[in-house]
Amino acid sequence: MKGVSSKLTTYILIAMALGILTGYLVHTKASADTIKTFSSNIKLLTTIFLRLVQMVIAPLVFTTLVVGIAKLGDLSAVGRVGGKALLWFVSASLVSLLLGMVLVNFFQPGAAINLDTADVEGAKDLIGKTQEFSLQKFIEHVFPKSFIESMANNEILQLVIFSIFFGVGTTALGEKGKSIVKALDAAAHIILKMVGYVMNFAPLGVFGAISAVIAVKGLDVFIFYGKYLLYFLIGIAALWAVLLTVGYVILGKRLFQLFKFISQPLLIAFSTTSSEAVFPKLTSELERFGCKDKIVSFILPLGYSFNLDGSMMYMTFASLAIAQAYGIHLDVGTQLTMLLVLMLTSKGIAGVPRASLVVVTATCAMFNIPPEGIALILPIDHFCDMFRTMTNVVGNALATTAVSKWEGELTPAVTQEIGS
Repeated sequence: MKGVSSKLTTYILIAMALGILTGYLVHTKASADTIKTFSSNIKLLTTIFLRLVQMVIAPLVFTTLVVGIAKLGDLSAVGRVGGKALLWFVSASLVSLLLGMVLVNFFQPGAAINLDTADVEGAKDLIGKTQEFSLQKFIEHVFPKSFIESMANNEILQLVIFSIFFGVGTTALGEKGKSIVKALDAAAHIILKMVGYVMNFAPLGVFGAISAVIAVKGLDVFIFYGKYLLYFLIGIAALWAVLLTVGYVILGKRLFQLFKFISQPLLIAFSTTSSEAVFPKLTSELERFGCKDKIVSFILPLGYSFNLDGSMMYMTFASLAIAQAYGIHLDVGTQLTMLLVLMLTSKGIAGVPRASLVVVTATCAMFNIPPEGIALILPIDHFCDMFRTMTNVVGNALATTAVSKWEGELTPAVTQEIGS
């Protein structure tokens, strides 16, 4: 299976290169109408891949989380593991937000943004979504009213809440619940087998995503936003340095082995800008690395709602960059308040498309920064999203392996694919 995995990675890299080349040729040779049509049609490849992935996410989260809780054995174990996970999540989120705040003040990337390059149409759509955000919407997003509705909408956080109740209830039944756990465990392995089939469509999804954005924006976007992207990448590099340092302290030399196992999910996340696209594959790779299935199935779904490190850093970075572009000065106290607001509001929109930008827009409006300023960073956002999505995957992989190590549940890696 290792050869198959290596081949898929090669195909994804080829798809990225072909996507850039195809998109550039369309951008330079075709008319505006043709470019628009091409972009809409080629993105259907990405839509097919992402919908196939989304098809397996809800049942995978439910089955693995219930089985994981049942295998943990009792409420004290659930509380202990959950407490360690939340300690990691809160610490990582604060570090990410602070790092974004410090770097954006140091580099002042907003001052380099040209107000004439704003994507006004794209901003209107995001502002429309922002108006729906409120405390009531936050609560409704977290707590499910219908398990079926949560499954249909792929509401990960709601599924986690229901699965925790279901798992605890199943565990409390003792012997009567074992048959349910056994059935769900079998279902989880079937779904993981499906994941292998779905991943074969990854190169097509990657080709569609890359060629569509290059066809519309071309390579010139890097010239206009070179400084903004460069400073953001410095921030991502600094965040990776922090995460990897902590990871090395906890895992030692096994950290390098971990990256070999998650290299394919990282590549898919980078090229599709979708954390959801790698959730199933990341689950199986972390189990292959040596994390117990009960830990992975409990921590990873929580991480997708509470531990998006790359997105967190980008939120403070982008919000303050927009303020700088408009010449709005925010004192340190106001910036720290903004940081705390982002810490809370970012937890309520997990799973929302372009969630980071929705939160940034809402935060700008809250602090009297023109929310339409989001249009200034939209042209380069896709490329920033590639790096922050990949960073989210790294953060969740490290969180899961760290908690596994703390629980004494990290075993030697296996060479065979899970479910094969």
